[in-house]
Amino acid sequence: MAKSFLYRLFGIGKIPASYMSQLQTEGIVLLDEGVKGSVTYLNFHRPGKSSAWERRWFTTSIGLTKARLFALWGSNPIINVPLTDERLRAMRYSLENGETLCVALDAALFHADWSGTIEYRFRTPQAQQLLELLQKQIV
Repeated sequence: MAKSFLYRLFGIGKIPASYMSQLQTEGIVLLDEGVKGSVTYLNFHRPGKSSAWERRWFTTSIGLTKARLFALWGSNPIINVPLTDERLRAMRYSLENGETLCVALDAALFHADWSGTIEYRFRTPQAQQLLELLQKQIV
């Protein structure tokens, strides 16, 4: 699967060098940059925002190190959970259409004043491999 157009043209979805050096120190197990991603908010409420259903698309990077699961939206972490964190086990992981990893979570898992469901989707040819590696880590 080709990288997103924005990644190929502008480098959007590339991991910043400062963040990459930190990931390399941790030991990269799997990494994919410039992938198509989306976030879906279902029955979502947080201070100043409410949505029954909303989806946003973006170019992202996702990966797994020996220390954590991470995903970036631009240079901002959208998932950054240490493998030792119990919340990693509370997140739900699934494979859609053989090439999309879905990470779903209760919004209150990371923010006490949020509610609803957040679903992140990452369209990558490495989705199956990433799911298998994650399942080994969270058993």
